[in-house]
Amino acid sequence: MPQISTADFKNGMGLKIKDNVYTLVEFQHVKPGKGGAFVRYKIKDLKNGRVIDQTCNAGTKFENVPLITKEYQYLYNDGEDYYFMDNETYEQLPLSKDYIGENEKWLLENDTVQIMYAGEELLGVTPPMFIETEITQTDPGFKGDTVQGGTKPATIVTGATVQVPLYLNEGEKIKIDTRSGEFVGRV
Repeated sequence: MPQISTADFKNGMGLKIKDNVYTLVEFQHVKPGKGGAFVRYKIKDLKNGRVIDQTCNAGTKFENVPLITKEYQYLYNDGEDYYFMDNETYEQLPLSKDYIGENEKWLLENDTVQIMYAGEELLGVTPPMFIETEITQTDPGFKGDTVQGGTKPATIVTGATVQVPLYLNEGEKIKIDTRSGEFVGRV
């Protein structure tokens, strides 16, 4: 792997530190009045999603890892593995729950997902930023429940529970932001 220094940092680049692959979230070069320059940076662990704050001396060397993202179509889950199809070659890729993690609650059949690789190593699956789905279970809404009112829990097709406005009922289609799990609007 090619070595890079802190002067070559760019947001989003892949770094290998102690056999783990991280992506650089943000960084800042600091030149104090006294002492040598240093770099303050945040990295995100691509296996578990944790963000870590770090500092190092300016000029420190790191191992650069090329991050490759490919689009796949989510097909189905057979109880053990999740199956995805490469949109270019139509080959099927079975993945265990270890690669899906918390994102399983946002996977809808036939949706396009991003699968990230660090070189040849598979890192994980990222669902679409927004999904449109149906409410399968929630308390009924009542006349007079307004948009400005509170929220209530609702279960969607995938089994995830999200907070929705009081006026929504079962069977209605909604849009959800998968990054935060928040209700965005009706569809």
